[in-house]
Amino acid sequence: MKLYGYFRSSAAYRVRIALNLKGLAADQTFIHLRRGEQQQGAYRRINPDGLLPTLEYEGSFHSQSLAIIEYLDEIKPQPPLLPASAADRAHVRAIALSIACDIHPLNNLRVLKYLKSDLGHDQAAVDAWYAHWIAVGLAGLEERVARDARTGTYCLGEAPGLAEVCLVPQIHNAERMKCDLAPYPVLRRIAAAARALPAFEAAAPERQPDAE
Repeated sequence: MKLYGYFRSSAAYRVRIALNLKGLAADQTFIHLRRGEQQQGAYRRINPDGLLPTLEYEGSFHSQSLAIIEYLDEIKPQPPLLPASAADRAHVRAIALSIACDIHPLNNLRVLKYLKSDLGHDQAAVDAWYAHWIAVGLAGLEERVARDARTGTYCLGEAPGLAEVCLVPQIHNAERMKCDLAPYPVLRRIAAAARALPAFEAAAPERQPDAE
């Protein structure tokens, strides 16, 4: 099993956490996003989208972090990353998708670079864009978990799963960009509990061999 990723890629961070929770080992191949290696021919032949991460396993290449994570959940069902009931699975997937599909894409590196290089916005405007969409996204998530009776130590009860796999990298990025996270005490508490676990700790960007 091989994971193509980059230490600061939120999507790759998610997959690293999932691999660790599953107890699966994967060799890492590092694709440097800021140098544009994801757009070069060698990697584009593996992943035509030119995005990270990609998981290589048994002769197949799998892309899109959430698809990879659910694939891992299917090939190694224990411990599960999704709960047993359909209603709880929908709840956890909604949290994960809010992050992976609503928050993260607007603040992805290629979007921020386009705002600055192609549209001519200065760094202050780009930072304001980033902070705005973090605030919009996390405000909704905070309300969701704060009022839901299923929220425990984690977004659903007492075991981490897909929701935390997505939440922790997003909180990490928001901290790195110096966003104000004070309005989100429940999310911060959940993220802190998850980050204290070895599977999350080992997946942290600063712990990766390619960290700069």
